[in-house]
Amino acid sequence: MTARLPHKFRSDARDNHDRILDAARAVFVADGLDVPVREIARRAEVGPATVYRHFPTKEMLLAEAFTEQMLAWRLALHEGIADPDPWHGFCLAVEKLCELQARDHGFTTAFKATFPRAINFAAIRTSSLTSAAELIRRVKDTGRLRPDVVLDDLILMIMANDGIHASTPSARIAASRRFAALMIQAFQASPVSSPLPPMPRLTPAASVPRHKPT
Repeated sequence: MTARLPHKFRSDARDNHDRILDAARAVFVADGLDVPVREIARRAEVGPATVYRHFPTKEMLLAEAFTEQMLAWRLALHEGIADPDPWHGFCLAVEKLCELQARDHGFTTAFKATFPRAINFAAIRTSSLTSAAELIRRVKDTGRLRPDVVLDDLILMIMANDGIHASTPSARIAASRRFAALMIQAFQASPVSSPLPPMPRLTPAASVPRHKPT
């Protein structure tokens, strides 16, 4: 039993670390970056001291939450490229990128504005654009993507998806899925009309508060 204790402690520490990160992301997305550490601790069901033991400063907590968000974007692109069916991989990447952004709900923009030197944003952008270009190249070779689609069209899609406002987080995600389905049909060389995901209730942009940099 004594020999197993260190492993249990490491496991408990990892569980706390993951719970804190999950709670932090949820709180930052819902309420912005001004949420106090004690609220994150409450959501994670740990004490504030435990939060500070894993993340000595709030900026470190924000940076790790942001890094994991960027890794999820990178993974979506890499999974699309790795798919043996380039068109299926392209569609999968479009769906995941749109949903990730819908779940992000301004967190990335607020983080970059608040901590512009925390992470090498230029390197992240370059890596993402390189992967996105490879994703497009692979599917173009199959003839299933419109020949006039360029990398900037994916960027335009992301910008448009960021403008979705809905009455609830779940409605925002549902709207993003519908938008992704519309974009996939638009990207296809020979569009095939297929049923779209259901349309949720949307909220006029003017009535939805956006995260403000602190």
